[in-house]
Amino acid sequence: MGILISPSVLNSDLSDLAGEVGRISAADFVHLDVMDNHFVPNLTFGLPVVERLLARTELPADVHLMIEDPDTWAPAFAEAGAKSVTFHVEASSAPVRLARELRKRGARAAIALKPGTGIEPYLDLLPEFDMVLVMTVEPGFGGQSFIEGTLPKIRRTRDAITALGADIWVQVDGGVSRTTIGTAAQAGANMFVAGSAVYSADDPNAEISALRELAEAAYRD
Repeated sequence: MGILISPSVLNSDLSDLAGEVGRISAADFVHLDVMDNHFVPNLTFGLPVVERLLARTELPADVHLMIEDPDTWAPAFAEAGAKSVTFHVEASSAPVRLARELRKRGARAAIALKPGTGIEPYLDLLPEFDMVLVMTVEPGFGGQSFIEGTLPKIRRTRDAITALGADIWVQVDGGVSRTTIGTAAQAGANMFVAGSAVYSADDPNAEISALRELAEAAYRD
């Protein structure tokens, strides 16, 4: 299990999504934040935009659904070609059933937890998922500061996965930068969403490489 960097386009020029994805060729995935102005207080883009974007880029898509009723809408993103689809446990009424539907459609299935949501209710269900996203900010907006209080949850999640001997990724999203990525990697995260840090850099690909090196040096398996 290696270190993976998935830059979020939320802080990019959204009027030129395909061009902005072209600036992060060194990334492992592109992180697409789908927000509906209901589950979170922000509105970004939906399935039609994601479908068009995926037709124009070869970079695998890591879709993060911050929407109500993902049980209904999430499978369509897998069918559109997203390699990984993440939905919030706070919004899903049947997370295991949804994860199985996503896998049937060829996508990695992932759950996301807000900072105030514990991992404990889902520990017995971990084999049903390919990734756990521990939000390190409140979902809805880019550019927020990393919440240090989420680190114990990252550690508990990684410890549970290690005990299972499973190949399940732990992703963090929010406030990831050169200052915070090492701490998150040391806690057990191996996939990192970095928006502002990457897209505000003069050279996004060089920033991706720098973030990867810092995480690799700190990561604990």
